[in-house]
Amino acid sequence: MSTPAPSSRPEIALAPMTATHLADVLALGRQVYDTTVKPYTSWSLSAIAGHMDGEASACWVALDGERVAGFVLGSMGFDQRADWGNLEWIASAPAYQGQGIASRLVKACVASLTEAGASAVVTDVESRNTASAALMRRNGFEASVSVTLFVREAGAS
Repeated sequence: MSTPAPSSRPEIALAPMTATHLADVLALGRQVYDTTVKPYTSWSLSAIAGHMDGEASACWVALDGERVAGFVLGSMGFDQRADWGNLEWIASAPAYQGQGIASRLVKACVASLTEAGASAVVTDVESRNTASAALMRRNGFEASVSVTLFVREAGAS
C-alpha cells in the first residue's frame, strides 16, 4: 500500500481532545518526550487527565482521519496564579513535523485559555530544545524567567 501524495492527503483537522484520544495521546507522548531532562515532571495518564479534568481545559488533538498527528494539553492555573493559563505539553508525531501542526495547536490552546479568562499563558521549554523554543517565539511567547535545576547525587560529599 502506497502513501498518498501530499496533495491528496486530507487536511489535518483540530478537535477538542476527548477520552477516546487518551491512549493515542499517551502513546505519542511516550514516543516523543524525554522526561529525563526534566526530572520534576513525568509523562503519564494522570498528567493528561489532570489537564482534561482541569478548570477550562484547553486540550486539543490534530487528526489525520482518526489518527492522532499531534496534541496540546493546557488548562487554567499556573502555580499560584489562577489567572494564568498553562500550556504544558505539546507534540507532533515525527511523520507530521514541519507541517505547521504544532503552531495550529498552540494557537487553539492559547485561544481557549484566553477565552477562559487567562491574562497570560505560560509554558516552559528545556534549554536544549531549540525547536520548541522557536515554535513558542513564532507564536508570540517571549523568554521570561530562567531557572537552573541543581542536582546533588546521593552520597556526594
